[in-house]
Amino acid sequence: MRTLTLIRHAKSSWKNPDLEDFNRPLNKRGKRDLPAMAERLKAANLTPDKCLSSGATRAYLTAKATSKQLTNRPLIEVIPELYDSCMETLLDTLQRHSDKDHHIMLFGHNPGLQRLGEYLSAERINNLPTCGVMHIQLGITCWSELTESCGTLLWFDYPKLHQ
Repeated sequence: MRTLTLIRHAKSSWKNPDLEDFNRPLNKRGKRDLPAMAERLKAANLTPDKCLSSGATRAYLTAKATSKQLTNRPLIEVIPELYDSCMETLLDTLQRHSDKDHHIMLFGHNPGLQRLGEYLSAERINNLPTCGVMHIQLGITCWSELTESCGTLLWFDYPKLHQ
């Protein structure tokens, strides 16, 4: 069995129009929501073997804060291709991942992240909001076996559910 936790980056700032999208930081709401979501992940006893993150500032900051909060403090691998990637790119990245890691936490962006979660779990969600989490149990023994509907969505969470 493998486990995949998909996490969309926390809410980011559009305050500085001169910043490229890739470099946008977290905004006030993102900084507020992120610690609470990371605490819920810790309370759920999630212990990923590795975190994979887009190189975008907002995704990396989300991964860094989350990893720091988790009991096992997993390493973060930044993968440039995860920025603004489609579902197929995300799937390919995971299918090529080392089988030594049984639980991967993937930090990225919509729409690719949401589409990947829906593809793997056969669950349709209306929207994967910022700081949203899709936690999926996969009925596979190695990452190369990832395919449509191979997983079960164990839980779906996002900050506004707790306000």
